[in-house]
Amino acid sequence: MMLTFAFCTYNRADRLDKLVAAMRVQACPLPFEILAVNNNSNDATEEVLARLAELPGPTLRWVTETTQGIVAARNRAIEESLGSDIMVFIDDDETPLPGLLDAAARAILDEGAQCAGGRVEMDFSHYPRPAWLGDELLGFLAAVDHGEEAFWIEDTSTPIWTANVAYAMKIFRDDPDLRFDKRYDRKGNVVGGGSDAIMFRTLLERKIPMRYCPGMAVLHSVEPWRLQRGYFLKLHYRAGLRRGRYQLPAYPRTVLGVPPFLVSQFLRQTLDALRMQVTQRPGALRQAMNATNALGCLVGYGQRGKT
Repeated sequence: MMLTFAFCTYNRADRLDKLVAAMRVQACPLPFEILAVNNNSNDATEEVLARLAELPGPTLRWVTETTQGIVAARNRAIEESLGSDIMVFIDDDETPLPGLLDAAARAILDEGAQCAGGRVEMDFSHYPRPAWLGDELLGFLAAVDHGEEAFWIEDTSTPIWTANVAYAMKIFRDDPDLRFDKRYDRKGNVVGGGSDAIMFRTLLERKIPMRYCPGMAVLHSVEPWRLQRGYFLKLHYRAGLRRGRYQLPAYPRTVLGVPPFLVSQFLRQTLDALRMQVTQRPGALRQAMNATNALGCLVGYGQRGKT
């Protein structure tokens, strides 16, 4: 049996030494390799990966995916890992904590999960956490903490992300169409995407056994450009944009190509956000995020059928 410990990377050559070193010292109940998918990085990523591949320890195998975008990179990782029994995904801005691979492998091999995920802890040691960044917003930075007890995931209230997730590769071998959705792509260091959220929902709909495992844990390094209010607003706008384009049903009544209720929803959310901002009420940023999401949904619906 074999496990592939995979990550996709773009222009983070300076992080790779620490990342690969932390991956190599993981304890695992079965042999594992490390797979790096370089997505057209224009820094020293290829040179660093070539050097790291020569070091002792679990094998580091790396490939370059020439189609730009996180979806193409993640799907390339799947194709490269089809010969393995398990693939564990983390991101290139993560550091795996001790016990991750052991917990992931046991969830799939011993407990019968076909997908498992765990905690994603925020690392603010390099860039300080802003005073306005409350705990309720950390989930939008990919933070995951569903408690100290393992459980079966039954609905969307306890999501797991590719920042820390394991898959039984049988689910991808059995269905060649089960891949990350290119409509929810993200290219380079930009805001948005959501392909891992769509994969999570797809697995739920297919009743794939999914398990939360607190022993699976990574430390997520938060970059300064994500610690801006504008990041959260853009993130919600782009999420709304995709929801409007791809997820909402086709409504029979529209004006200028959009349902009137989407317009009133946007106006209501925006007025509430303005009132909260003027009166400096707590939660003003969260309400502004709701407003930008409503705007994105409105714009996205209007883009249906357009090139």
